[in-house]
This record gives sequence, structure tokens and C-alpha cells, in this order.
Amino acid sequence: MLDLRVPQIMAICNVTPDSFSDGGRHLAVEDALRFAADAFRDGAAILDVGGESTRPGATPVSESEELVRVLPVIAAVRSQLPGLIVSVDTVKSAVAREALAAGAHAVNDVSAGRLDAAMFSVVANAQAAMVLMHSRGGVGDMASCSHAFYGPDVVLDVREALLASVAAARAAGIRDDSLVIDPGIGFSKTAAQSITLLRELSRLTALGYPVMVGASRKRFVGELTDVHEPAERAVGSVVVHAIAVMRGARIIRTHDVRATRQGLAVAVAL
Repeated sequence: MLDLRVPQIMAICNVTPDSFSDGGRHLAVEDALRFAADAFRDGAAILDVGGESTRPGATPVSESEELVRVLPVIAAVRSQLPGLIVSVDTVKSAVAREALAAGAHAVNDVSAGRLDAAMFSVVANAQAAMVLMHSRGGVGDMASCSHAFYGPDVVLDVREALLASVAAARAAGIRDDSLVIDPGIGFSKTAAQSITLLRELSRLTALGYPVMVGASRKRFVGELTDVHEPAERAVGSVVVHAIAVMRGARIIRTHDVRATRQGLAVAVAL
């Protein structure tokens, strides 16, 4: 469904009260639908709907609460914006199953199946796509540096972990052309480790799977730019994403669709 000969944009739609940058903005279905329409108009090909925050210190959400948050939004977007691909951002197989049944096309699992091994079979049975993101720890601490301990080659460690997730996905029956890998920039990684992964992204693109990068408004962008408010980090985020595309990334996950589209257009031309 997605032409990855050119980079594509995934718009972030957090239907949570406590996400680090946009918590509470899209809780109402009408607000989420309005955001989705704007994102589609501005150039997003994918809408990533998430009902559980992974900010440092976040409180885990029950399956029932997560479903209450994401299912109405997925149904509304599929009904009103049929041209927009929908992914569900979840680490729970039960949530993924219901979201896919409601019309989602893909699962974006920030644990790459670590936290719920049944995720792979759910995606395979639905013949859906899956994003496998590298992280460590649980929902409440994976976006911190609590587990940012690697050997001398952080890219090699991330690469091996992603390959293990790919093998598990394939063993469950998920097709190769339905898999995307994500190095998890800012997740269980220091700023220096995130920069190394971006600088050496070609070592991940060489694996043959589309690579997604999501650095949008992340802590390390704020550290590099001395911008403390996440919503003010759009410029730094666009630069990171443009560089990622020039190093082979095919999908960019962002809060700021319009600015990112402009940045990627320049990167592609160069």
C-alpha cells in the first residue's frame, strides 16, 4: 500500500492525557479526526494512533482503557479518511487485535514484541504490517536512559536485537514486505548513542527492511538545541529527520507534518 521509493511520513496522534509533548490534545474523537485530516492534507501517509504514553515515568494503562481511547479514533479515521493508512501504537496484543479488527492496517510496537510475545501471531493472523522498534525496559522507563548500557558498538547491539525481533516475526508468519524496523532513537539511549545510530543508519538499512526514524521533539534534540519545551523543538527535529532520510530512512514519524514534509522535500532533492 505504501510506495517507499520515496520517504513517507507517519503522523503521531496520541489519544492520551499524559504524552510528553501533545498529551490531552487529541483525546476527543473530533479533535483526533481534525488532526488526522490536517495531517493527511499536509502530506502524511500514515496516522499512528496511540493510547498509552511511553514518556519517562508514565503509568501503564489497562487494556480496556487503551481500547476506549483508540478504537473510536481508528473507526472514525477509517470512515472519514479512507486514503490514510492507520497504525496502532501499542505493546499489547489484545489491543492490537481489536484495533486491527476495527480497520487499522499496522501495529507499531515500541517493544518489538518483547512485552507481549503474542503480538506476532496477532499481526500475522490479520495479515497486517508491523513496525519493530528497539527499546529496553517497560512502558514507564523505556524512554529514559535507565537501560542505556551497551557494548563498544551500540549500532551492533541494536542491529542484533532488531534481527532477533525480525526472526520472531517471520517465524510467526508475518511477511517480509510487511515489516519495518526502527532503531528507537531516544529510547533507552543517551544523546550520544542516538547520534551514533543516526550517523551510522546505513548499517541498519543494509538489513533490507524499511527503516523508520522517530526523533520528533525528543529529549536529545532539546539537549542539542538547548530548547527545553518539547513543542518548540520542531526545527531541530526536521533537521534530524532530513539527515535520516539522506542516510536511508524510508518512514519518518513526527508531530509536525507540514514542516517535516518541507524538510524531506529538500533532503530528497539533494
